[in-house]
Amino acid sequence: MTTELTMAKALNLAMRTAMEADNKVILFGEDIGKLGGVFRVTDGLHKDFGEHRVIDSPLAESGIVGTAIGLAMRGYRPVLEIQFDGFVFPGFDQIISQLAKVHRRTHGSVKLPITVRIPYGGGIGAVEHHSESPEAFFAHIPGLRVLTPSDPQSAYSCLLSAIRSDDPVIFFEPKRRYWDKGVVDQSQAIADPWRARILRTGSDVSVVAYGPMVKTALQAAEASEYSLEVIDLQSLSPLDDKSVAESVQRTGRLVIVHEAPGTLGLGAEVAARIGKSCFYNLMAPIERVTGYDIPYPPSKLEEYYLPDHDRILFAVDSVMEA
Repeated sequence: MTTELTMAKALNLAMRTAMEADNKVILFGEDIGKLGGVFRVTDGLHKDFGEHRVIDSPLAESGIVGTAIGLAMRGYRPVLEIQFDGFVFPGFDQIISQLAKVHRRTHGSVKLPITVRIPYGGGIGAVEHHSESPEAFFAHIPGLRVLTPSDPQSAYSCLLSAIRSDDPVIFFEPKRRYWDKGVVDQSQAIADPWRARILRTGSDVSVVAYGPMVKTALQAAEASEYSLEVIDLQSLSPLDDKSVAESVQRTGRLVIVHEAPGTLGLGAEVAARIGKSCFYNLMAPIERVTGYDIPYPPSKLEEYYLPDHDRILFAVDSVMEA
């Protein structure tokens, strides 16, 4: 069955599908019940599944994560919503010290099938603590899986896979893409979310992006005089560097794009792996296009902070002229 949906509606459909299939799937978070969440991603689920499965939590992220850990130990599959990216840090201790470690600490006898949904990134003119890109913190932690969709189809497929996973999954949702529309094929729900997707083939430069930057990379590819191959990482941990390497072996050039600051970001890890595995294939130094190494700026300065297709095209020109 195919339907045109916004990303927000695709995420809603994924949760509905999971809840219909398994009564142990419960939703937990601030204002997700009758309100349907700040971005209305859980709209209608409280009415259809009841307050025992769609639970409004106190304003306490540490409590949200800690409660979910207890529920998971009792056989539930909690899906948490952290209202905004900058609000996850009060729950960071629970995620790093408990959620990521219990499975190994118990020699595999206790699983924590918890999905932590986090709207992230800028582009909506939000105030401080409402526009952050903290994905590298979580991708660095063993024991966590990290996913981020870029369009409605990947949002549906990846979230459904995350909820069904027995491992804890940090699920980053690019908030400025919530209202982008696309066709969702529900039969693709079993597609492998841990593999990168080639969204556009090309022969000159491999452009790797994820989350909110994938659309920007595709726009750059449309505008470029060169043939750009656009790759959506989709999974940040585990990282599918094999698919990236195969692309670079064809093109010989690589540009990595992400919204988070450049220092110790995901782009640095991708560059290190590809620099090693494709050393003899690279015809130019790897370029990164990222946010700047400053706290996220006020909304009036967002356009200067966020990578855009002009900055990507500049990087493409740089690797082509090297």
